Amino acid sequence: MLRSMFARLMAMMAAVILLCVLLLLAVFAYAAREAQVQARLEALKVQAYDIAVLSGTTAGFPDGFPVFGQNPGRALLARKIRSVYEEYDAYSIVVDRAGRVTSYFASIMEEDAELRSAFDARDVAGTIALVLTGREVAMSTQGSAGPMFTVAVPWVSDGAVLGAVYIQTAAQSVRASYSGLWRQAALAALASFLLAGALVFFFARRLTRPLERIAGSAAEMAGLPPEAVAEGGGMRELEALSASITGMGKQIAATERTRRDFIANLSHELRSPLTSIQGFIRGMLDGTVPEADRERTLGVVLEETRRMNRLVSGLLDLSRAEAGQPRETHAPFNVCEIARRAAITKIGKLEEKGLNLHTDFERDDIYALGAADQIEQVLINLVDNAIRYTPEGGNISIDIREQGDLVEVTVKDDGIGVAPQDAERVFERFYTGSPAHTAGEGVGLGLAISKAIIEQHGQ
Repeated sequence: MLRSMFARLMAMMAAVILLCVLLLLAVFAYAAREAQVQARLEALKVQAYDIAVLSGTTAGFPDGFPVFGQNPGRALLARKIRSVYEEYDAYSIVVDRAGRVTSYFASIMEEDAELRSAFDARDVAGTIALVLTGREVAMSTQGSAGPMFTVAVPWVSDGAVLGAVYIQTAAQSVRASYSGLWRQAALAALASFLLAGALVFFFARRLTRPLERIAGSAAEMAGLPPEAVAEGGGMRELEALSASITGMGKQIAATERTRRDFIANLSHELRSPLTSIQGFIRGMLDGTVPEADRERTLGVVLEETRRMNRLVSGLLDLSRAEAGQPRETHAPFNVCEIARRAAITKIGKLEEKGLNLHTDFERDDIYALGAADQIEQVLINLVDNAIRYTPEGGNISIDIREQGDLVEVTVKDDGIGVAPQDAERVFERFYTGSPAHTAGEGVGLGLAISKAIIEQHGQ
């Protein structure tokens, strides 16, 4: 379950969005509730002061329960108390300093069972007594029937406290006033969650779809098609990833081609001498080769074994060079002396073809840092190539110059040169160029070994 990157991204982002939405909704609900409560308390306080002002227009306080007669002030006060009840679901009490009730609220209590059950005479008396000292009261209390909101203000005339106005309502009425706002907020939160989810879905698909294509391309590259390309998704990181995978795929394809060519060439190079050796030995065993030709035949067999030995030795040298395992540590050596030794090892072939070897050294002794025997092998390979492809009576030269901190060694000849179509491949293993010019000449490892050694020296 949730094994795909897309599913996990969606689940994670949905959980984060839901958590954020719920947190914001809770903060909003709490803030809205507090604001609504404060607004309701302030509104009740305004109503209380209005009732206090109207109470000042009434005349006298009859004994017992007050009866609203024809006094316009009392009639207006009664309507005001009724309107407060109808609008705020609250009951009101107006008393003078003597504790006489000037507003009849018994009918309201009879109409509203919730207010009647929440009425606490002791709490009301205590609050009124506090207000008669000139203080305002606005509070939320826990009554016997649940939370209650209470507002009480002094009734003041000419700087003297004549009485108090007490208004109380149940908390349920306040909650009902913002329940509609809560529903709207919940709907807005749900809409925000769905919209955010849709956006996350879009961007998650946009992120994971290129990764799926890249994964598909990588799977195709396992089959090593040279044209395999990993497509990016427009994002910088994905483009870099796709470019890296594409480059890796091309490199793998090139390496595979090289491996196949290497096996094919190696098989060919080994099959030829082995076939010759097998044929000559069979001829000597079955008497096909005359006794007088046996010595010459054995010479050919010996030369073929030497050819295979050179091939195996070349492969070992190439493998060692490409693996970065020098046969000796780097140390200062005389490049000119190395060049002289390389020329001496080929003196027989030079004389055999009547070639002229010229040396042009900037100084007799020029030193460099490296593996001397490996650099000597490079020079021997280059001189050997020059001898092989230079016609009789031709010229070969070895030039050595200092170029700043480096030593530049150049081997030149006036032979057949390199054909344009062969120029980019002369350093490939087993590549011997045009068969018309190179038939029977070498196995195509000398320059590959030389290139690997020079690269190993950082040059």
